[in-house]
Amino acid sequence: MTETDQLADNALPDWMASIESDDLIVAENDHQTNWYRSIFISDVHLGSKAAKAEFLAEFLKYHQCDKLFLVGDIIDGWRLKKRIFWPQTHTNVIRRILTKAKRGTEVVFVTGNHDDFLRRYSGIDFGNIQLTDEAEHETLNGDRLLVVHGDKYDSVIQTQKWLAVVGDWGYETLVLLNRHFNRLRQKFGMGYWSLSAYVKHKVKSAVSFITAYEEAVVKDCREQGYDGVVCGHIHHPEIRKIDEIDYYNCGDWVESCTAMVETASGELKLLKWVDIQHAQNREQPLPASAQPAEPEVAREQV
Repeated sequence: MTETDQLADNALPDWMASIESDDLIVAENDHQTNWYRSIFISDVHLGSKAAKAEFLAEFLKYHQCDKLFLVGDIIDGWRLKKRIFWPQTHTNVIRRILTKAKRGTEVVFVTGNHDDFLRRYSGIDFGNIQLTDEAEHETLNGDRLLVVHGDKYDSVIQTQKWLAVVGDWGYETLVLLNRHFNRLRQKFGMGYWSLSAYVKHKVKSAVSFITAYEEAVVKDCREQGYDGVVCGHIHHPEIRKIDEIDYYNCGDWVESCTAMVETASGELKLLKWVDIQHAQNREQPLPASAQPAEPEVAREQV
């Protein structure tokens, strides 16, 4: 028996191995669902208090696809090493992913820096789920896309991981502070406003980092002969062409709650599940006049 076989037989995490014996089928909703050739999701950070897992579970409930790409940082191993935080909403996300796989959706789990503990299993396929460090996707129109989390293009991650860990702690603190800040705004009748996103996009060093990251991703993509790249890592959803290379960033499920999708006609676009002005973000329930209607389909283009 090879080392890979031994890992597959004896060392797979329980939640991953459970797909072979898990008979739970999540009940389908009675509302309209959307179908896509492919869905790309990144930076969920399950295991972190900042993760908006309940929103992703809803998104997965109403969106079906032939191929689901999990583009890294789905599980926040950095957080789980320090403390165990795993509410039912986080389990619900894993269950929905496993259910999709059992029903025929091909799931490609591309590892990221926060779930780098899974990289030892890279190359293993099980239960219609493929675990890999990077992947290739061919669109309906024949474009070859590199699918990679993107941490390898982050110079801080590669050279000063301790600094990245400190920065990550600061980011999560800011996101959690943002929740309290918006609860206060809601009490005064004010709408949602992302303090964390504002700081990130206004601080000059953060803007420069995003630009440098995008350029590094595109440069590597071009050198490998790809037409475009789908990535995550920087929590900055975006679609744009950089030096004739199509750059697609999935965003995250901490702030933006976005996903990249490929439609039946081959178009790639960003979807935002809702405007993040969710009742779940508020301490008090909304008045009846402000309650949302039936769960809506994702809103297009952030």
